[in-house]
Amino acid sequence: MSQSISVGRFAPSPTGPLHFGSLIAALSSFIHAKYHKGKWLVRIEDIDPPREVPGSSDRILRQLEQHGLIWDDQVLYQSSRLDSYNQILQSLRDHKRVYYCQCNRQRLVSLGGVYDGNCRNLALGPQDCALRLAVTKALSSAEPETVSIGFTDNIMGNFSQQLTHGIGDFVLRRRDGLIAYQLAVVIDDQYQGITQVVRGADLLDSTPKQILLQQCLGYQTPEYTHIPLAVNSEGQKLSKQTFAKTLTEGHERENLWIALKWLQQDPPQELRQATVEEIINWGIEHWDLTSIPTSMQAVPAFSTNI
Repeated sequence: MSQSISVGRFAPSPTGPLHFGSLIAALSSFIHAKYHKGKWLVRIEDIDPPREVPGSSDRILRQLEQHGLIWDDQVLYQSSRLDSYNQILQSLRDHKRVYYCQCNRQRLVSLGGVYDGNCRNLALGPQDCALRLAVTKALSSAEPETVSIGFTDNIMGNFSQQLTHGIGDFVLRRRDGLIAYQLAVVIDDQYQGITQVVRGADLLDSTPKQILLQQCLGYQTPEYTHIPLAVNSEGQKLSKQTFAKTLTEGHERENLWIALKWLQQDPPQELRQATVEEIINWGIEHWDLTSIPTSMQAVPAFSTNI
């Protein structure tokens, strides 16, 4: 009987080119998949047009190729999957597991991140409303209010959130009609057969929501590995919002060596002179999750070349 293959993925949003923080996520997910003799897929999460930058998808793919991070199947664009998302939403509506919410941004901010169910029993329609998952109806537990959703992360250890007071009813489709990240990522991880998710620790807090959705939809739950965030000299997460520098073309070997160093993999100095392929292969052969601490804010995530 053949053993099922491990499948990992990198799923960037096309909001700009890759920077060092994105390279950390891409490289970690690639090496982890290949260390386990698995496949590595790329998914472009292009379902938020107001935030997207024209040409970013192609540039991201080109940057991945330049860094030797070659995907094993066709790139999946979430914009091609809207029918599937809406079919799942319709099924959730049919089973009365979602409801419409008219609360504005100001009220939501005042709640501190956990929705209080204000619109749950108002029987609102879709006009200018978001669609929320009713978390107490998402599971068949006799006492869902007391349920915690948790998992064991390969780096961060045990992590859980209480269903009603820690997670709360969350949005699956926004007021502007766009599909929410939490729904799309769960559906597409199932669709692509993802067995291991390696991503930044800023998404750790989203994982219980995604596991809840997986259980609600009867999906498999992948294995999770959340990599500590790369930060700048001011302690801010490297991102487009903090003006993280785009990866410099022509410095791919240096970028990869620095990324492995940042990941505490202890690459030898002579590896800096190796080819992209040799650096990647070294990283796969020597991959060690136990060397990665839960926080690496003291490790510089910048250099003159990136």
